[in-house]
Amino acid sequence: MASNFGNSLRVSIFGQSHSPAVGCVIEGLPAGFAIDFDELASFMARRAGGQGRWTTPRKETDAVRVLSGLNHDNMTCGAPLALMIESSNTRPQDYDNLKHIPRPGHADWVAHEKWNGHQDGSGGGHFSGRLTAPVCAAGGIAKQLLASRGVAIAAHLAEVAGIADEAFCARELDDASQAQLAQQIETMAAMGGFPTLDDEVASAMLSAIEQAAKEGDSVGGIVECVSTGLPAGIGGPMFDGIESLIARIAFGIGAVKGIEFGAGFSAARMRGSEDNDPYQVQDGRISLAKNDCGGNLGGISTATPVVFRLAIKPTSSISIPQQSVDLATAEQAELVVRGRHDPCIAPRAVPVAEAIMALGLLDAWLSFPAQDHGF
Repeated sequence: MASNFGNSLRVSIFGQSHSPAVGCVIEGLPAGFAIDFDELASFMARRAGGQGRWTTPRKETDAVRVLSGLNHDNMTCGAPLALMIESSNTRPQDYDNLKHIPRPGHADWVAHEKWNGHQDGSGGGHFSGRLTAPVCAAGGIAKQLLASRGVAIAAHLAEVAGIADEAFCARELDDASQAQLAQQIETMAAMGGFPTLDDEVASAMLSAIEQAAKEGDSVGGIVECVSTGLPAGIGGPMFDGIESLIARIAFGIGAVKGIEFGAGFSAARMRGSEDNDPYQVQDGRISLAKNDCGGNLGGISTATPVVFRLAIKPTSSISIPQQSVDLATAEQAELVVRGRHDPCIAPRAVPVAEAIMALGLLDAWLSFPAQDHGF
């Protein structure tokens, strides 16, 4: 079971939903960087459950404990950075009825087939959304490193249950749009609670989530993430490009069912004359006139905002009775899922998207720096 990713920045994830702890090991961090652990704690808190009626009631502190990788001045020292996040609110007994009855929408059955029934099925085991906590821990540190180089990253809920928030102003590059994008990023950086740009949209989304929860059901959503300040020339072609590195991490998250960059799937409905981003000269420098490419061409950064959107599926664990099978008897069985679950995963995926962006961009920068832009 390989649970690692990255080239120059390599991250290994360990733990299960109801194991005593989850965590990660990060290799390749530049030495001499002082991590702000108060800032990291604030970032982790955005992903944690128990925040409001839109999240699972399972509360974990998600406090990050460093096991190794810092020197006596609390700076990165070149050695692998090992992080552990202890779990204090586990209830594996909630899943006793799932030992032989797989949950629709989950990896229970395929894991049973792969490991001959020896997998840990409590809360999804290693497939659980709980494993996004160490992804956020690693990504929160990567985000700080990028911020030290002038790179800002923010995400928001672009859509929940078909209700859309305003979009980031990341495709138009005129001064007014870029000033508005800077304000949007600042707004999301200061955001506490439900992560939308429009408060009225937040109320409508919450109502839709609450209605689904009352009916024992769930809803999905779309998370939009943007990064600004990345210089041109970062990244590489084909399989190590910015899009490739980000997409690999994104699809390690079980709830992610799709990703698009820039104009994304709407580009398929354009003509080339519409989709192509013209070049221009501004203040003696070459730049793009718009940003339908989403911040990269050929896997290499263009110095325009990097923007992607993640499709997050509805939470698979729902309390409505569902049809399944009993693996012990090979007969049909009805399943009612117990436990504590989010009626919508998408709000807690917002900081995860930022972590994914940060990890992908930092790995690209360390692996394929631009001219005069080494880390």
